[in-house]
Amino acid sequence: MGPTHRFVETNGIRLHIAEEGRGYPVIFCHGFPHGWYVWHRQLPALAAAGYHAIAPDLRGYGRTEAPGGVEETTNRVVIGDLLGLLDEIGAERAVFVGLDFGAQLVWELALRAPERVAAIMVLNNPYAPRPPKAPSEFWTRAAQRHFLHLSYFQEPGVADAELAARPREFLARVYYALSGEFHYLDTWKNPPGIGYLDALPQAPALPWPWLPESEFDTLAAEFERTGFTGGLTWYRALDRNWELTEGLPTTVTVPTCFLYGENDPDMEGFSGRDPLAVLRAHVPDLRAVEKVPGAGHLVQLERTGAVNDFLLRHLAELVAGDASRNAALR
Repeated sequence: MGPTHRFVETNGIRLHIAEEGRGYPVIFCHGFPHGWYVWHRQLPALAAAGYHAIAPDLRGYGRTEAPGGVEETTNRVVIGDLLGLLDEIGAERAVFVGLDFGAQLVWELALRAPERVAAIMVLNNPYAPRPPKAPSEFWTRAAQRHFLHLSYFQEPGVADAELAARPREFLARVYYALSGEFHYLDTWKNPPGIGYLDALPQAPALPWPWLPESEFDTLAAEFERTGFTGGLTWYRALDRNWELTEGLPTTVTVPTCFLYGENDPDMEGFSGRDPLAVLRAHVPDLRAVEKVPGAGHLVQLERTGAVNDFLLRHLAELVAGDASRNAALR
């Protein structure tokens, strides 16, 4: 039958969600440039196993409202959206799954509201404690030496216009560049001062082994309609997120499972020299760490079977004994 779609009034916005199945809630949080649809292969697998699988378009994406600037797009605000979603479905707690910005979001959710989090399952973006300096202090220096999208995305209107003018080409290039079939850090060989499309490789013609053209069309259609500003604002909120996390705990205490692609660029170039050691040091209830050979950043599309198997193998243990707590609220 496929997922059903509806809007939830939460935290002052209308949040679009796709959902499938009944049972314990599992909420999927996407990154950039994605939307709920990057999880469309996970929703039926979890629904068939007896879970209530929910994938929102996060604030600023797809059919969810995009209220505006940085202050309306911080992790703290978006966490408010997710807590409102929990209240709307009548659940005290849920398992949260995150990738990319969605991973950063669920890590912070586990710090801010651990009582609402049964567990987190993170793909490709490991936890690290708050750095001593704002993120921009690191990427500004790097961007003086080579192209770096983190810096390029900061100026309002610049990347917005470039990407909106050629949305399908950008999405094809960036999805391919982030996949296990390309070494994304080769984009750093480009000089500063160019656009993102100039830094990205040409993408092979669709379909790809892991992405049919019909699925790409669905992803692209949303950005052709909305543009990219809502997602780019998440990048522009990175320093503000850093400011707002001052004083939060540095240890994630909720049960956690972590999976990463062998060729994921975040693990190689954006997460420090030994990201798994840092993860293990600051997440004491780390139940699993698994590597998917050959996969890149969009691991749930590149290796759907491996990701679904990972989720289903660990979910039963993670929610054991917790379902009755949620049922009591309904």
